[in-house]
Amino acid sequence: MSHADLPPGPSAPPLLRRLLCLVYEGVLLFGVVVLVGLVYAGLVQQRHALQGQWGLRIVLFLALGAYCIWFWTHGGQTLAMKTWHIRLLQADGRPLGFLRAGLRYLLCWLWFLPALALLHLSGVKGGVATAVVLGTGVLGYASLSRLHPTRQFWHDIACGTRLVDVRPPKAARAGHVGQNPRG
Repeated sequence: MSHADLPPGPSAPPLLRRLLCLVYEGVLLFGVVVLVGLVYAGLVQQRHALQGQWGLRIVLFLALGAYCIWFWTHGGQTLAMKTWHIRLLQADGRPLGFLRAGLRYLLCWLWFLPALALLHLSGVKGGVATAVVLGTGVLGYASLSRLHPTRQFWHDIACGTRLVDVRPPKAARAGHVGQNPRG
């Protein structure tokens, strides 16, 4: 479906708001990673960080996928997306099904894989260098959305989804400012 075929509806949220939502999602997912890591370590009796590291990576990949896919197929919003008033829909405006949400989860790794591959191939180590390369990669990937007429991310275009702005209209928001909630 081309951008000209999209049904009329909400536009893509501004890029800055989508990036801020991504940062907030990272904070929330940090908690998910810690919780899953603790459960995993207890179940496999992990005594050392290098013990069972591939098993932990696989479990974390699946847990993060379950989090994203469940929220995307149950209302189209993760917790961070609700906060930032962003919803995920199919390109035609319908809610996502399981397979499309799974495909989107896999393609979302495009945010990070090029930078991670660069780090691996270059042998660069260290927290600051890793943060700079990953941050640059994420910002570079996000800026590619400016090249598309509907301002969607490339992984959304590839899997037939779109992010939409679900903030209430400005007039409705302005009506709430200054009103006394008790009447």
